[in-house]
Amino acid sequence: MASPNSKLAVVSALCCNLLLTVGKFVVFAITGSGAMLSEAIHSLADSLNQALLLVGVVLSSRQADEAYDYGYGAERSVWALMSAVGIFFLGCGVTVYHGVSSLLAGHHPEGNLAWAIGVLTLSLLLEGAVLVVAARQVKTGAAGKPFFDYLRTEADPSVAAVLLEDAAACLGVVIALTAIVLTQVTGKAYYDALGSLLVGLLLGVVAVWLIIRNRGLLVGPSIPPHIRKQVLRILHDDPAVEEVIDFRTRIIDTETYRITAELRFDGAVIAEKLRDKLAERYGKITNVDDFHRFAAEYADEVIELVGDEIDAIEKKIRAKVPKARYLDLEVD
Repeated sequence: MASPNSKLAVVSALCCNLLLTVGKFVVFAITGSGAMLSEAIHSLADSLNQALLLVGVVLSSRQADEAYDYGYGAERSVWALMSAVGIFFLGCGVTVYHGVSSLLAGHHPEGNLAWAIGVLTLSLLLEGAVLVVAARQVKTGAAGKPFFDYLRTEADPSVAAVLLEDAAACLGVVIALTAIVLTQVTGKAYYDALGSLLVGLLLGVVAVWLIIRNRGLLVGPSIPPHIRKQVLRILHDDPAVEEVIDFRTRIIDTETYRITAELRFDGAVIAEKLRDKLAERYGKITNVDDFHRFAAEYADEVIELVGDEIDAIEKKIRAKVPKARYLDLEVD
């Protein structure tokens, strides 16, 4: 289920980028700067993509039902993947095309570029504020884990997308500012076109990273290695478990893990736990009927005890790994 924090990060980024999109297109109309147009397209792409992310956050909040037993958490990855594809084609593709066209045509921005510099400076401040919000959400979710490892493997895909998009936006603004200032100072148009190209390539790198990550989440990877080891340690340390025959895990969404295992229990340990309880009954066996009744009761006691052992193991796992919402431990 989507957290309120992920929704806050996405909505903050969306509002910021809608405002910046309008401002940048107005300034592009005034100056004709290719770098300014790249930034305007960048903000437009971010706005559209963050709208997609918001759809994913809302849809992922639905409770599990008969149609989807494991819930709708993966909606975030679906819409984040579409957002990443949008960044690649709309953001990277259009921006790089415009940069190449400007470079070949030798187009020079018109008039004083002070408006462009002013809007980009404001953009850097606003994008920086949104970046701080997203970074705080990721840091809170990481809860002491290495920041970049958590971002790469466990972070909410919506928040991760906002964080990377805004990091790219801040860097893109710096590139565009540098290109425009160099164009203004030197009078060389190719600086503006190169700025446009660099912003486009930056968007492409971010898009490819997000596509790879969300594709992985949708395919269903194993849980992070350190958590996998933690669960296996719980299983192996339990005295009643003789051997872990099969062990499989899957990330259903960033808040939900599924863990399945086939366990071979130690018969001697189980029998020892039942020893005192059954000793009195054994002494009352006087005939074959008594023995059959004792055997049936003993079988029931074994099944019940193994069930209790599995419940206890699942409780230990959930205490250490709260995201392990779906546990399927079976007797081999």
